[in-house]
Amino acid sequence: MSAHSHGDDHDHDGHGHNGHGHHGHDHTPKSFGTAFAVGTALNLGLVIAQVIYGLAANSVALLADAAHNFGDVLALLLAWGAAWLGRQSPSARRTYGWGRSSILAALINAVVLLVSAGAIAVEALYRLQEPGPVGGMTVIAVGVAGIAVNGITAYLFSRGHDDLNIRAAFLHMAYDAAVSLGVVLAAGGILLTGWLWLDPLASLVIVAVIILGTWGTLRDAVNLAMDGVPPRVAHRDVQAYLQGLPDVIEVHDLHIWGLSTSQIALTAHLVRAETGDDQAMIQAAVQGLKQKFAIDHATLQVETVSSAEICALRPAHVV
Repeated sequence: MSAHSHGDDHDHDGHGHNGHGHHGHDHTPKSFGTAFAVGTALNLGLVIAQVIYGLAANSVALLADAAHNFGDVLALLLAWGAAWLGRQSPSARRTYGWGRSSILAALINAVVLLVSAGAIAVEALYRLQEPGPVGGMTVIAVGVAGIAVNGITAYLFSRGHDDLNIRAAFLHMAYDAAVSLGVVLAAGGILLTGWLWLDPLASLVIVAVIILGTWGTLRDAVNLAMDGVPPRVAHRDVQAYLQGLPDVIEVHDLHIWGLSTSQIALTAHLVRAETGDDQAMIQAAVQGLKQKFAIDHATLQVETVSSAEICALRPAHVV
């Protein structure tokens, strides 16, 4: 018998999704398609305006914000595509479907934004040494437009906080509205003081904001891509919960990973006494994992003490 097989005392259906299977629960409602379309169009129009007026006004801060907002356009397009792919049914070739496309989208977005931030920083440092004139009123006008566009886009995603991807899009857009506010304040400061170095300084602040905001996304995306435990789940707490189930005397081969940025999967072997209702325990455990940890794709294998002794996956270092 394979080391991964489920014994006769329970079958594979024992992991019982009970209506919340891998694709049974749509984490990105189709209604958000409109939000993605409107948000992408608004941000793309803003990027074009910021590039045109940034060049005309000789504002590095405005061009920096344009690069940042272009990253937002890419982020929205990738998130939109990942959301669509995530709704596709699994197949014999891709048994988990396309849910992991959301992880890939997050990884690509993070890398693109960090590269853009590096380019902006180089130009801003050059401008600090040789500052040039800046069209303050133009920068303020376009910056205010940026606040409006990012604010509207954030509002479009404000009702999707149950979905990690939608919540991330909301926070990203809301944060960008604050960045645009920084551009406006820098331009206002130049009009009041004539200090041209405020513009490249604001650019460096924006770069810092991009790096600080993106680093966490990059770290989490890499973690999920490597089948790491999702950050919102504590491995120790899950282990303790399973260990505390009635009659369970040991838990081994416990694995927790992300099927996507919004779905979590788990597999584990539970060792219990020689007799007992395995199906009832599995059903209760699955429900508890869903309610306590938002783990909605759990597969549990029950073993007796004697079968656990010969389980090839019992040592903690064995995968």
